[in-house]
Amino acid sequence: MSKNTLNITNRKASHDYHFIQKYTAGIVLTGSEIKSIRAGNAHLTDAYCIITDGELIVKGMFIGAYKEASHYNHEPLRDRNLLLNRQEIKKIRSKTAEKGLTLIPVRLFISDTGYAKLEIAVAQGKKSYDKREDIKKRDVGRDLKRQLEEK
Repeated sequence: MSKNTLNITNRKASHDYHFIQKYTAGIVLTGSEIKSIRAGNAHLTDAYCIITDGELIVKGMFIGAYKEASHYNHEPLRDRNLLLNRQEIKKIRSKTAEKGLTLIPVRLFISDTGYAKLEIAVAQGKKSYDKREDIKKRDVGRDLKRQLEEK
């Protein structure tokens, strides 16, 4: 088990998408960015991934400014390269070429070796009735848990 328990998730993604396949990718970061991530100053709410010129890029991922970095600070919403094998990028490109599939970041975490990793998923958008079913399942589970706790 790792010492660091940093786990920044995109909760909105699981509500809006069905995950088909997940990949774990490294991120190319600057020094002030990794320090800001370790401080927990990041979020994935509006982030998405694209493939351009054989490179996987995450756009819209917010990493807040690190106060101690002074004038060497980074831009909070800049595009960041993701590190995956060429074969994995080809698989992802072929899957996202299908209609209705997209590539979204799901979780940002620090690995056991100390590197920042981003879990991305090939996903398909949910319909509104799928969302209602998920909400119903969650409410039923919550009610059952309450009833078990009362006994």
